[in-house]
Amino acid sequence: MFRYTKATALREVLTWIVALVFLLPFYFLVTTALKSDQEVFSTDPIALPSSPDLSSFVEVLGQQGQSNVLLGLLNSVILTGGSILGMVLLGSVTGYVIARRTSRWSRGAYLLFLVAIVLPTQLGTVPLYIGARALGLTGSLWGMIVLYTGMLLPLAIFLYSGFFRGLGTEYEEAATIDGASRAQIFFRVVFPLMAPATGTVAILTGLIVWNDFFSALIFLGGSETQTLPVAMYYYVGSLVSQWNQIFAVVIISMIPILGFYLVAQKRFMQGFSGGLKG
Repeated sequence: MFRYTKATALREVLTWIVALVFLLPFYFLVTTALKSDQEVFSTDPIALPSSPDLSSFVEVLGQQGQSNVLLGLLNSVILTGGSILGMVLLGSVTGYVIARRTSRWSRGAYLLFLVAIVLPTQLGTVPLYIGARALGLTGSLWGMIVLYTGMLLPLAIFLYSGFFRGLGTEYEEAATIDGASRAQIFFRVVFPLMAPATGTVAILTGLIVWNDFFSALIFLGGSETQTLPVAMYYYVGSLVSQWNQIFAVVIISMIPILGFYLVAQKRFMQGFSGGLKG
């Protein structure tokens, strides 16, 4: 039977204090973004806005050219969604094959993918850019989807193969007896059971793609398909001290990925705890 003791109360108080400390930067972001230009410099940073003002958000979303935040937001959504889809499809199939086969080839491939995870991507930027330019993959979102899928595929394969190894083969054997093909077994039996792993892969790789600045700046530089981090860079670089607009850009960039996390957090938590429940 649970007993509410002084130690329990102390842990709750400490938890609330830690939570407030972590939420403090978000408080500064929101309150500063809702202040007018004059109020930003005339009031204390901790103070709430006297009259919430959305003009900074309107100003940010109305920008054009390289600092077009709205277009960068759309490009980032397309790029992140396409990359996640590619990594889930290719990573799940490859991880399943590696996990179910016990040959030297599968073990060697698994080790190669581990090495690819450890090595920094920046080491191969120059040859990767030369190859991507030769194939016409630079300057377009579809080319970046291919590049991100290739760069983050080892991570997706590593996560999927680990989950597949923990999944028994009873369901697959039963489906085989019923006459199902290997493709039907995977897509109708195995893959639905790996929803926690899919949520984990989608969130981890999605965060990397959404927040990536270096690759997008290199491979999309000079084109009209700038992602949100690059558009933020050009926009913030043109400002000196308009903190309400700068913080408004940061909030706009946070909203989609936070919304995606809130939707997929159940699968994400199940993935880290090793759960296989649908």
